[in-house]
Amino acid sequence: MNNAERLERLNGIIDELSEMCEDRVLLVEGSKDRMAMTLLGINAEMGIVQAEGGPLRIAEKLSGGKKSAVIMTDWDPKGEQIAKELERSLSSLCVKYDTSVRSKLRSVCGGEVRDIESLPSFYCRLVTESERKKEGRNK
Repeated sequence: MNNAERLERLNGIIDELSEMCEDRVLLVEGSKDRMAMTLLGINAEMGIVQAEGGPLRIAEKLSGGKKSAVIMTDWDPKGEQIAKELERSLSSLCVKYDTSVRSKLRSVCGGEVRDIESLPSFYCRLVTESERKKEGRNK
């Protein structure tokens, strides 16, 4: 997949995530991840796993409400571990969750990006490269 295709897919994933988060809580690892999501235009209710006492605590908090969750942790080893703990905790408390967008992001980013906080710079790089190619064709 070339970078223009990656940018198109990334835009679609961001749109999908924005739509999903209208009625769900977006679960991220830390405050830098929250900022990254905001920079990408995701205006959602977010739960910061580290700040809220870990996966079990945030799952307990969500179990009291009627919202489901979108798990958006990094895809490095620590993020994978947190995602699994979130899945177990949410499932045990009958809180619905989604991990599909996280998987799609990991696929689009390939090995270039391993954490949520790096997504805005990756996105900007793809946009810049796309614009350069368009300028090159228009000359």
